[in-house]
Amino acid sequence: METLVHTDALARFGYALSDATRTQILLILRKVPQYPSDLAESIGVSRQIVSNHLACLRGCGLVVAVPEGRRSRYELADERIGHALDDLLGLVLAVDPSCCAEHGCAC
Repeated sequence: METLVHTDALARFGYALSDATRTQILLILRKVPQYPSDLAESIGVSRQIVSNHLACLRGCGLVVAVPEGRRSRYELADERIGHALDDLLGLVLAVDPSCCAEHGCAC
């Protein structure tokens, strides 16, 4: 039975994946916890950008901050999120290039 909670959880997951930087963060964190500065370096964006995206991902309930002294290390909130990402990566999609543009779907 589908409930509002399930719908909301899927919508949040979809929103998180709708941005390439947030997707990169999730894909990195599915393998190993990271510090924001390391994520910024890996992705090639500023620490401020990573911080903003991590705040969004925390708000969506997908990542958690683990305090370590004066720093916080980030990891997936639940290991099943990593499994879901692996399953999504295993999909093979047939894409109509004229349909989905880089800045939104024209379908």
